[in-house]
Amino acid sequence: MLIKLRGKKINIIEMKSLKDKIKSFKFVLEPIDYGIVFYNKKIINTYFFCQRVDICCCDKNHKIIKLYEDFPSEKIRFIKNCYSIYYLPLNTCKYYDVGEIFKVKEQ
Repeated sequence: MLIKLRGKKINIIEMKSLKDKIKSFKFVLEPIDYGIVFYNKKIINTYFFCQRVDICCCDKNHKIIKLYEDFPSEKIRFIKNCYSIYYLPLNTCKYYDVGEIFKVKEQ
């Protein structure tokens, strides 16, 4: 999966296996240039993230419910009515608004 943003493509990796879900962006020290997505998750958890990320919460129709720009590490937030949570590189969410359709393309 990928998203296009200002002429730049950002790869989105689906986290399906338990090992992938546990690892996510934890202990990643180099700058993040890709995103990850979790489905059917109700909690945003950034413990052991070594850098800040942007977070986009969407419903089943990819309509943006909540946006968190520059979300710090070591935080937990509970989300209602959310189907997918996208963890994106820093300064990605500033181009989106709540209520927009988050356009994701299959590769």
